[in-house]
Amino acid sequence: MIWIVVLVIAPVAAVLFAGAFGLLDQLGGGDFAIDESPPRPAPRPGSPLAKIERETEIRQLVQARHERQVGRGEAGVDVEAEVSRLLALDPDSEPDESGRQDAALREEVRQLVIARNERRLARGEAPLDVEAEVERQLEELNAA
Repeated sequence: MIWIVVLVIAPVAAVLFAGAFGLLDQLGGGDFAIDESPPRPAPRPGSPLAKIERETEIRQLVQARHERQVGRGEAGVDVEAEVSRLLALDPDSEPDESGRQDAALREEVRQLVIARNERRLARGEAPLDVEAEVERQLEELNAA
């Protein structure tokens, strides 16, 4: 009796076991599976690709607004003129050649340096040069 089990059932079990590995690869697939590649990283701020992406997104938003207005029977927006106007509104979006950050970031770092100086003075240590420390911190942020 044991030989029947070994000679008949063991090969059947081995075939079924080997076939299960193909099923494991298909697990989670099907009509409702989401097969998306991971999102690509955002381009570096100020790079040509970032400028193109920014302009494209602004153009899409303005075009959508234009189409909604026309759909309601209102006068549409001149898309090209509005895109040009919006791109010219934000001069801080494009860093200058020296790589300086926008004013808000600079002010935040300055406040942190001033707070650090106050703690140093309370401990009896010499204060830091605020402007030099702000520049150093901003350079560190750029390197990261």
